[in-house]
Amino acid sequence: MRIWVLTFTMCCVFLAVRAVFAQSPGSDSGLIANPVFIKNCAKCHGKTAEGHRFGGPSLISQKTAAASADDLRDIIANGKGHMPKFIGKLTSEEIDTLVKQDTDFFTLVFTLIVFGGSS
Repeated sequence: MRIWVLTFTMCCVFLAVRAVFAQSPGSDSGLIANPVFIKNCAKCHGKTAEGHRFGGPSLISQKTAAASADDLRDIIANGKGHMPKFIGKLTSEEIDTLVKQDTDFFTLVFTLIVFGGSS
């Protein structure tokens, strides 16, 4: 009887957690709603930050998630490969906000995928 109650409780907790995370990111989801991202980044990285086949890479990839905040700041400020530098075009506060929002956005998307949320 105890195993059945424990199993039932665990299933309920799992379903409750899944229901909480089954929401798609809203239209105010930080990075993709940020006017700086829309104006300067979306044309290469896509409106949803998923990247373009012949443009910029996905900003919600594991490779991006593995990069440190300092590395992301450096890439945005100084450019890398085909990416232009934004050091004279964006303020340091705008760059810091993009880095934080990218990290938060990746975490949100990863959580939705892991917990089976819809996209």
